[in-house]
Amino acid sequence: MPQSRCNKPCSPGYKKATKGGYRVCCYDCVPCSEGEISNTTDSEICHNCSKEEWPDEKKVKCIPRIYEFLSYEKDIISLIFLGIVLFLSAVTLLILRILIYYSETPIVKANNRTVSFILLVSILLNFLCIFFFLGRPMDTTCLLRQSLFGVFFSISLSSVLAKTVKAYINSEATKPGSIRVKWISFNVSKYVILVCSSVQLLICIIWLLVSPPYQEFDYHSYPRKIIIQCNEGSDIWFYSMLGYLGFLAAANFVLAFLMRTLPDNFNEAKYITFSMLVFCSVWIAMIPAYLSTKGKYMVVVEIFAILTSCSGILGCIFLPKIYIILLKPNLNSKNAILERNKIKFFT
Repeated sequence: MPQSRCNKPCSPGYKKATKGGYRVCCYDCVPCSEGEISNTTDSEICHNCSKEEWPDEKKVKCIPRIYEFLSYEKDIISLIFLGIVLFLSAVTLLILRILIYYSETPIVKANNRTVSFILLVSILLNFLCIFFFLGRPMDTTCLLRQSLFGVFFSISLSSVLAKTVKAYINSEATKPGSIRVKWISFNVSKYVILVCSSVQLLICIIWLLVSPPYQEFDYHSYPRKIIIQCNEGSDIWFYSMLGYLGFLAAANFVLAFLMRTLPDNFNEAKYITFSMLVFCSVWIAMIPAYLSTKGKYMVVVEIFAILTSCSGILGCIFLPKIYIILLKPNLNSKNAILERNKIKFFT
């Protein structure tokens, strides 16, 4: 039968659009919209794909979307992070082993060795919590990764603050007639760590009880991908956790900066100041980068910030000690310290 038409038939992947004022046999062929297909000739409408699928390039059939997350199999950066974490964890354990072995030497005793051990263990736990950020997000890992990071990091910053406060008390106690002598026997460091880290622990417990993080599928950010990510639940509590870490870092930086002129044998003020400067610089730069990225790249930014800031604390505070212990043992003696500063040495 002859057919009456003004144009060629519309191919699959297109639909008919009538021309106003023309006969029904005259129409335009328009491509299906994003997320739609048509698999017949002269289709009147296009059909939506399911949310787990997306049209192929010709918009003729629906194909499964690709699941995207920070995978060990597909993302080389995951293996790079894995190697860095294992290396830094080994370095932290080695430093801890050296400090334990030389725990009776003046340089270890002078800077509150118990707090140093707590700080090293908390840094090690920070490195290990990176494993919760790698791989496919699950409800369990989403629930634990940010809260564990917040608690472990607060212990690290509280330990640094405890070292600074204790060093200040030690240095002031050397002044004749100082009323701070009685604080030497009082274990103030223990209470600084306990109180400061307990506040962060309370924030995380309330966060997990009120609005805990959970696994989320993002179907909208990328057309052909399904982003598997962690929804932080309550943004208020998430940023409260980060804000408290920022408060501890700022307090450390200010106190260490004010104490930078104290005798170096009693404190690590200049090293703490520099480590907190690295910490604040990393996290201030991380915030806009974190907010401007999506999916697995948000996780990459946060992992990089955690590794960099923890490495800054580890390197700035402990490497000078290790250098003196291993390479300058003549400086690691009570007589050398007394002769250099001409003041009584407190352990």
